[in-house]
Amino acid sequence: MKVERTEIADLLVLEPKVFGDARGFFFESYHRKAFMQATGLDVEFVQDNHSRSSKNVLRGLHYQIRQPQGKLVRVTAGEIWDVAVDLRRGSQSYGRWAASTLSAETPRMLWVPAGFAHGFLVLSECAEVQYKTTDYYAPEHERTLLWNDPALAIHWPLAGEPAVQPTMSDKDRRGTLLASAETYA
Repeated sequence: MKVERTEIADLLVLEPKVFGDARGFFFESYHRKAFMQATGLDVEFVQDNHSRSSKNVLRGLHYQIRQPQGKLVRVTAGEIWDVAVDLRRGSQSYGRWAASTLSAETPRMLWVPAGFAHGFLVLSECAEVQYKTTDYYAPEHERTLLWNDPALAIHWPLAGEPAVQPTMSDKDRRGTLLASAETYA
């Protein structure tokens, strides 16, 4: 497994080894020992999630203030622009974001540690996203950071001239500004 560090040290892009031939391909999307050897992290995943979304759907930026979730994100159909924002106040990268394009054409995955808000924008006609989490979904602890907070200045690659507005839930549209968001100590 190949590991690429992003601008935020704890946020990692992982690329498993792919075995391919004329029949197609095979790769291990998750192997606990290989993950631990590559990242130095020994995490336990307790839940798998799967979403399907259309072009220009923006989901996020979500986090849980209690029961924070680490996430291992991959795309099994289509392409997304995956974003994570560091909400750990003690971190040198607090309030900064990093992004990576993930697609079904490559086996790249994004490791989003607990303490980050996470979201994505669908770039293809549709996309299916699967991710493992290190804690269970707890809706009473879920928070949403505002996707277009000027303080974050996330450059979402929205298609169209002029740029179209993303399709999103009311919850995501009403997210909280970083300046007033609950964050991690």
